[in-house]
Amino acid sequence: MGIIPPMHRLFCVRLAILACTAMLVTACGGKPPPRIQRRGNPPAPVANRVQEPARAANIPPTPPPPIAAESSIVIDVASGRVLYAKNADIPRAVASTQKIITALCVIDGGNIDTPVTIAETDGIVEPTKLGLKAGEVYTRRQLLKVLMIKSANDVARALARDVGGDIDSFAAMMNRKSASLGMRNSHFKNPHGLTLPGQYSTARDMAIATRYAYRSPMLRSYVCTREFDFVFSNGTSRHIENTNKVLKILPYCNGFKTGTTDASGRCLVASGALDGRAVIVVVLKSNTPNVWNDATKLLRWALERPGSI
Repeated sequence: MGIIPPMHRLFCVRLAILACTAMLVTACGGKPPPRIQRRGNPPAPVANRVQEPARAANIPPTPPPPIAAESSIVIDVASGRVLYAKNADIPRAVASTQKIITALCVIDGGNIDTPVTIAETDGIVEPTKLGLKAGEVYTRRQLLKVLMIKSANDVARALARDVGGDIDSFAAMMNRKSASLGMRNSHFKNPHGLTLPGQYSTARDMAIATRYAYRSPMLRSYVCTREFDFVFSNGTSRHIENTNKVLKILPYCNGFKTGTTDASGRCLVASGALDGRAVIVVVLKSNTPNVWNDATKLLRWALERPGSI
């Protein structure tokens, strides 16, 4: 067999390449074979890219609703992320919502089943009282439950005296606790929230305290209780209803604490959980016609609006 000239060999190689290409085109359904990218990674298909829910569905973001409260904040419980804020760092009176800090200090104070003997001085406080009598004995647990549900000021004094020794020492405990939580604009002087000069907090700080309190199964069980019967030492009972009316408005509201004085206006810290998410709403310096609506609207905005995750 003779030697194939170089030009003929080149022609044969090209012919073979064309034949292979034709076979690939046929195998790919008549389309050219895909080109191989040798540098970098190919871009992800658009369908597989992660998008924000509202943007993916082409839904414009829903603005927060108007509220009457002068200060407010909404935070996500899991992350602590602020979802909405209005004058959230202005110091102001927060009334009985500061009993959240009182409750945390009581829990920190040791055995929650320690017996507490009521003193005469515990009842020297107005206006909301349970009606405890000197010499009666209850556990801290019993008193803490009614504190968070009824917001009784004589109960707050009894717990503060028992845990701290006296009101001033307990207030110092409250301030140490709030500082340890990162509450930078708060100062407390009593366990119940009645107005005193130099006593204040902010919407942001109260959200920080509530987020911490939300971790306590015991407090969570108390603040979501709509009503119960408190049994006194002498065997008589009093029917107690939760002061937080949002519990009856929204089925997914699960707490937290009310407060009102002339200086603070109507205040409310409310929590809610829906579809695996939980948020905390704080409204301060609202008013009687609007305080429940303020909290309800913000809970619905945070948990029900499209793309709210």
